[in-house]
Amino acid sequence: MANPEFWQGRRVLLTGHTGFKGGWAALWLARLGAEVHGLSLEPESEPNLFAILGDWSAISSRIGDIRDRETLRRTVADARPEIVIHMAAQALVRRSYREPGETTDTNVMGTVNLLDALRGADGLMAVLVVTSDKVYENREDGHAMSETDPLGGDDPYSASKAAAEIVTAAMTRSFFEEYGVPVATARSGNVIGGGDFSEDRLVPDLWRAGRASRPLVLRYPLATRPWQHVLDPVNGYLAYIEKLAAGACDRRALNFGPDNAETMTVAAVAEQMMEHLGMEHTWEQDTGKHPKEKQTLTLDASLAADAIGWRPALS
Repeated sequence: MANPEFWQGRRVLLTGHTGFKGGWAALWLARLGAEVHGLSLEPESEPNLFAILGDWSAISSRIGDIRDRETLRRTVADARPEIVIHMAAQALVRRSYREPGETTDTNVMGTVNLLDALRGADGLMAVLVVTSDKVYENREDGHAMSETDPLGGDDPYSASKAAAEIVTAAMTRSFFEEYGVPVATARSGNVIGGGDFSEDRLVPDLWRAGRASRPLVLRYPLATRPWQHVLDPVNGYLAYIEKLAAGACDRRALNFGPDNAETMTVAAVAEQMMEHLGMEHTWEQDTGKHPKEKQTLTLDASLAADAIGWRPALS
């Protein structure tokens, strides 16, 4: 678990703090006593976690776009961060097919802009760039993706996150290693939990179907994903940063995912949730034409266990 002594009074710049995973990270950091500076777009859904959590007086929230270099420079100058956690992203696969340019610009150049703004920042202790479990060249051959597997991406979202990994590694070697500032990446995905109201995501879609008393429509019911509760990877990110800042582990990419025994199909997860919620309506498959998505994805998170002692607690 995250160590309150490390985070108490620590200046943290968190991008994407109005999002689902970012909102939980912001809340956790604030509860740990960190001085949180958030930079993000306005929440995209209504309702949204940012509004539900209510009182954000404990953090400094700035609405802005990571594609805007000047906004980033002002934010870094004002926050004077010791720790940076980069979560801001266009995170939806289907949207990336509709908006490939915006997705790439946000996920790749937004990352470049942030790292560029951090060059030479005084007092910087560690930077963590959060990417995705979809950064790998997934051949769907049944093996769990590990950090040594090649990067790739058959859709704009996956490719943009793989590219973010590459530019992060390049900028780290070019600009941060000489100052001894560790910059690392974290790969996770398919998080579920309270406060997620995004489009094209299983739990929010199920919630909306239940409220409308209609069947849940699934595009790929037999697809498997490494499902995990949102607080598990967030806890992993914080634990990783603590180790990086203390020089207690190597700078590298780390996977954060569930035990592989917990990998389940979309339909199985939906059915378990319906049973738990007492929902009468079942699911049906959408047989229309949809952008292609990988049908199998499994993540090997054993390196995180070995390197920083992290294991999922809720997934």
